[in-house]
Amino acid sequence: MTSEIWPALPFADWKATCATLHMWTQIVGKIRLSKSTWLNHSWHVVLYVTPRGLTTSPIYEGTRPFQIDFDFVDHRLIIATADHSTRVVALGPCSVASFYGEIVSALHELDIETHISASPNEVAESIPFAQDEKHAAYDADAAHRFGRVLVQSDRLFKEFRTRFIGKCSPVHFFWGSFDLAVTRFSGRPAPPHPGGVPHLPDPVTREAYSHEVSSCGFWPGGDALPEPVYYSYAYPSPPGFEKAKGIPGAAFFSDALREWVLPYEAVRTAGAPDDLLLDFLQRTYAAAADLAKWDRAALEHGNGPLLSPAALRN
Repeated sequence: MTSEIWPALPFADWKATCATLHMWTQIVGKIRLSKSTWLNHSWHVVLYVTPRGLTTSPIYEGTRPFQIDFDFVDHRLIIATADHSTRVVALGPCSVASFYGEIVSALHELDIETHISASPNEVAESIPFAQDEKHAAYDADAAHRFGRVLVQSDRLFKEFRTRFIGKCSPVHFFWGSFDLAVTRFSGRPAPPHPGGVPHLPDPVTREAYSHEVSSCGFWPGGDALPEPVYYSYAYPSPPGFEKAKGIPGAAFFSDALREWVLPYEAVRTAGAPDDLLLDFLQRTYAAAADLAKWDRAALEHGNGPLLSPAALRN
């Protein structure tokens, strides 16, 4: 049962599919970006986890809403409007160029005109979508397992989020960095971020990190660390954070990423995966907040939700 809830996701087995999905989510995310008013820290560009994959949530073409969903169960991309019009793009082995063309055609058929910056961000090699024949892999089973990992991560990140009453992001998926994240804020301004993220304007990065944060998330892996991990970092990183004590033994500080990481494999094979992940999130946050002297008494609410479902029924 544990293997069904927490499926194996070895990065080497689905590296090519992961890279293709990264580009596909960038296309969809940029459509949302092109139709959205700017929201602090780029929260207007994100995707959200669903029971079947990822969604843009409602986007507006004037007064007309539409939504784009990745379905990693039936392996479809669904574009649906409020007037019951729908277009479906099959998810299967297909180049980014072909996928991009199908989405543009589907939107045109639905009378949705979208003009995006048609090259990916936050990657070393930024191939324009319409020219990208390099990324074309799609392992349906791996994509399904990835979706299931997102669901469990989303569930526990939302539980972790309830313990904090200061400013906190939603749990959301950033298609640029291809990770699911939730971020807490101390309320204090941060020093200007140095920028330097590949193919991302420095002003965007600096606005994202305009205030002190402790951020955690799930990342499926990449060249810097070829395995799926949970991570936790602070900006600015307080002195001593990399040597924090009491972090769960399976976790380690990655010099390459400059953050604490907990291998997904350690979580999924643990006797109590929920407890291990929540302990990692709490201990790394506490280390960052204590070392940076956050006002934790004003920002936190114990170890559980403000109100339980039972309390709301009474």
